[in-house]
Amino acid sequence: MNGIIQNPILRGFNPDPSIVRVGDDYYIATSTFEWFPGVQIHHSRDLKNWQLLGQVLDRPSQLDMRGAPDSCGVWAPCLSHCDGLFYLVYSNVGSFDGVWKDTPNYLVTAPSIHGPWSEPVFLMSRGFDASLFHDTNGKKWLTNMMLDHRAGKFFGGIQLQEYDPLQQKLVGEVKHIFAGSELGFTEGPHIYQHNGWYYLITAEGGTEYGHAVTMARSRDIVGPYELHPQNPIISARNYPDAPLQKTGHADLVCTQHDQWYAVYLAGRPLSARGRCTLGRETVIEQMEWRDDDWLYPVTNQKTTRLQVPAPGLKEFSVRPIAELDNFTAQTLSPQWQSLRVPVTEQWLSLSERKGFVRLKGRESLSSTREQSLIARRVQAFDIEASCKIDFSPKNFQQLAGLVCYYNTGHYLYLYISCNELTGQRELHLINCDNFVVAEPLQTPIILPPYGEILLKVEWHQSDVQFYYSNAESCDNERIDSENAKAWKKVGPVMDGSILSDDHVREMSDRYRPAFTGAFVGICCQDLSGMKLHADFDWFNYREFSIPDNADQLNHNDEYHQVSEQGV
Repeated sequence: MNGIIQNPILRGFNPDPSIVRVGDDYYIATSTFEWFPGVQIHHSRDLKNWQLLGQVLDRPSQLDMRGAPDSCGVWAPCLSHCDGLFYLVYSNVGSFDGVWKDTPNYLVTAPSIHGPWSEPVFLMSRGFDASLFHDTNGKKWLTNMMLDHRAGKFFGGIQLQEYDPLQQKLVGEVKHIFAGSELGFTEGPHIYQHNGWYYLITAEGGTEYGHAVTMARSRDIVGPYELHPQNPIISARNYPDAPLQKTGHADLVCTQHDQWYAVYLAGRPLSARGRCTLGRETVIEQMEWRDDDWLYPVTNQKTTRLQVPAPGLKEFSVRPIAELDNFTAQTLSPQWQSLRVPVTEQWLSLSERKGFVRLKGRESLSSTREQSLIARRVQAFDIEASCKIDFSPKNFQQLAGLVCYYNTGHYLYLYISCNELTGQRELHLINCDNFVVAEPLQTPIILPPYGEILLKVEWHQSDVQFYYSNAESCDNERIDSENAKAWKKVGPVMDGSILSDDHVREMSDRYRPAFTGAFVGICCQDLSGMKLHADFDWFNYREFSIPDNADQLNHNDEYHQVSEQGV
């Protein structure tokens, strides 16, 4: 048994964790926003080692996000289990600009965490962050934050209403049970029972550097609720040097041995209170009930440790995630996700050319409808990603390549296209920042008229450098990126920190939701509508670690390769 849990437990963009224990198994559901399929599920048996099982919402009837704005879609899922059935509540946010917000909430159920998951039951659209609580008296209650558009208020407190599983709908009066504390921005409610009390945990202070975990309690589920005497119980808002920032949006779990832990989101900035390119991640901290019937961190500190004592459960074996994906399987690995719509044979095929993934060009990287893009989370500060591509464009409107992506207005893209006047294949590089596209290359790089090309990106902290190589310089007996000889730099070092929530908010002339994280992947566009395809032979993702004694916020440039571990 290993006694230490290393934070974060779910690295990279994995926010708004909802945790449930079923027997000896622990499951965490996290938000996926505009990425499809919706709601990531991780599994563990020791709270330390976590395996990605996949995603829950895998068909449009459960999750229709076509046209959804950036950082809308799936918000704050709540995973619970009662009487042999898994329950998953989620919001599918359709719009968030201006005073009006469209936030329908749904419920799906399944007999197993692996499914099959039901068709959704509509619950309400009064707000978001809905949570289902199973009372010991047999009743089920839905809590949610209430949207209040009047006079720019936005956050209207926490509501409660009974859910009838037989009628599959909310019934009875809507109760307003909690107005929030002085921290404001009250959201993310969860209810628990302990020692004769109902406890309400909420996220407050906004999901940036003022984020916090608030606790209140009542003898009656409808209130009134009194605040914790040391509210907030978890927050880095007053600790700018803490390595784990933005801590909030918590959920609780009790182990088989009556040990209590909280899981919640956090950000790891590149510098103190700086940008968090890895997005909001999931962390854990040990908690304890004290004689006053209030819950506290065992450290009696509001900040979160990088290393947390484990509960002493048997070590859970996790299958390492392969660095190299050579696309020989019949389906994509769960690491891959698409934007807003599911993967179908209409735009992605693993069978039309064996050993390749074929992407059929569709709309631009600015599209919120039909992109031919698959990508995976960036989960470390120092990574390398590469691919081998076979693409024969006929004109400048046909593009395909390697992309570092945050949203439709922020990405770095190395791609192959064609000059229809000369007939030459060309390599281009673009930097899209706040929807403004710049081309760092003064002139495009001329490529051989046909054949495969290797593309690579090295991303260290905020520095992003792209490379390319002709496939002929690669040892054909091995197809990983290490064998690509004579890598040539493409363009200057670029700023990868623009692919962060923080930068997106800084640059916007109006409020835009920015809640995801950086991805790296492959894509193909055919702006002419002819659906010309690009074939990718393989994709390789590697992480690097820094020396153990390096500063948490100032990583040493001397790094060594490590195999990626499943999380």
